[in-house]
Amino acid sequence: MRTVFASLAALTAIATPVIASAHHPTIIVDGQRGTRVSPNNDSNPWWVDYKTDLSEAKRELRSDLNRATDYEDRIYSMEDNRREIADAKYDYRKEMAERGYRVVNFEPNRREYIGRR
Repeated sequence: MRTVFASLAALTAIATPVIASAHHPTIIVDGQRGTRVSPNNDSNPWWVDYKTDLSEAKRELRSDLNRATDYEDRIYSMEDNRREIADAKYDYRKEMAERGYRVVNFEPNRREYIGRR
């Protein structure tokens, strides 16, 4: 009888962390949490480049939609615009990562210039 209780106690000790972990999700810590947030303002030259890329994409979309003759042309123009915006965001994130910043969002903010500390 003692061996049954001992084996039950051992199984309970083993199963408890497994059951507990099933109810509590694993916490994943963002590896970039310690890096500074990118300065999204006009004092950052890469932010200005990003805004310029967006402006060019917007003008190009407007032009393409004006020249579109059918539904497929409009769809292609919008897909091309989405790709250009995604590329601009990728380029901006890459430039900021190379300089030790993380991009939280793509909205303007009022942070200081990158070179100042």
